[in-house]
Amino acid sequence: MEKSQPAKRTKARQAAGSMDAIALLKADHRQVEKWFAQFKKTRASSQKEKLAKQICNALKVHTAIEEELFYPAFIEATDDKDMHHEAVVEHAGAKKLIAEIEGLNGDDEYYDAKVVVLSEMIKHHVKEEEQPGGMFAEARKSNLDLENLGTQLKERKMQLEGNGNKSSGRLRGVAKKLFDA
Repeated sequence: MEKSQPAKRTKARQAAGSMDAIALLKADHRQVEKWFAQFKKTRASSQKEKLAKQICNALKVHTAIEEELFYPAFIEATDDKDMHHEAVVEHAGAKKLIAEIEGLNGDDEYYDAKVVVLSEMIKHHVKEEEQPGGMFAEARKSNLDLENLGTQLKERKMQLEGNGNKSSGRLRGVAKKLFDA
C-alpha cells in the first residue's frame, strides 16, 4: 500500500529536524513523562534533585512556548476559549507547584510528594491536550499552519533553553517573567 503524500512529507520533515507544533509538544510530553518515571524509581536524594530540576526547567520552557505561541494561535484558529482558559489555569497551578519544588531541597520531607503531585497534574493536563476532541485534535482540524508554528516553537524553545544564543540570560529572564506571571 502506497503512503500518502502528506505522510511522506511529514516523515521527510522529521528526518530533516523539522516537526509540526503538535509533534514537538508531544515530544516534550514524552520526555517529561520519562523523567517523572525515573524520579519515582530513584532513591538517591541527589539524583532526585537533578531529575526534578530537569523536569521543572523543561516544564517552564514548555509552558512558555505554549502560552506565547501555541495557545494564541489555537484560540485564533478555533475560537475555543473554554479549552484555552482551562489549559492556562492548569499551567498556573503547575507553575505554583514548580516554584515550591524549586524552593526546596531533596531532603525536605514534602519534596517527593510535591514532585509526585506535579506529575499527576501534568499527566492530567497532557491527557486533556492529547485526547480525541482535545486541544491538539481541535488544532489539527482547524486551519492552523502546524508546520510553521512548529518551527516557531522550536526556535523559541531553543532561545529559552539558551542554545546558541548569546543573550540566553536575558531570555531566561523573559521566561522567568512569563513563568512568574
